[in-house]
Amino acid sequence: MKDKFEAVYPADPSSLKLRGFWTATVRGADGNIKQQVAGTNVVTTAGKEFLASFLVSAAAAASTFTCKYIAVGTGSTSEAVGDTALVAEVSRHTGTVSHNGTGIYQVVATFGTNSAVGTIYEYGIFSSSSAGTLLARDTEAVVNVSATDTLTVTAQVTVS
Repeated sequence: MKDKFEAVYPADPSSLKLRGFWTATVRGADGNIKQQVAGTNVVTTAGKEFLASFLVSAAAAASTFTCKYIAVGTGSTSEAVGDTALVAEVSRHTGTVSHNGTGIYQVVATFGTNSAVGTIYEYGIFSSSSAGTLLARDTEAVVNVSATDTLTVTAQVTVS
């Protein structure tokens, strides 16, 4: 029988992976959903390094983990592990962070009217309200956001 440690952590530490899942929902002025897309992302090399740095700071009881900012943009270039920014960032907002206890780190941000207007293709989680470390980036099918729409983006990074 496996002990608690073996049940939570993989027997082979090299099998530990990060992966992400995103949804973006456009709502019209009436609050009804106009469009929704979903997909997976690439966790960047810089993002992995940021998480490693966080573990060190958490161990020293001086946590500086701030990956709670979601940015959206109009760039349609596919995501890659070497990405450090969105291709064409339009807007960035502070998200609400949660952890559900099953290895999923979730950030949800809502972009109000006149905030993320355009043909949105790309999404990113950042460590700062401007610049910062890009933890994860995703590109999806275009969502068209007008000035009267709101856009809610949910990003999940799963450690497995």
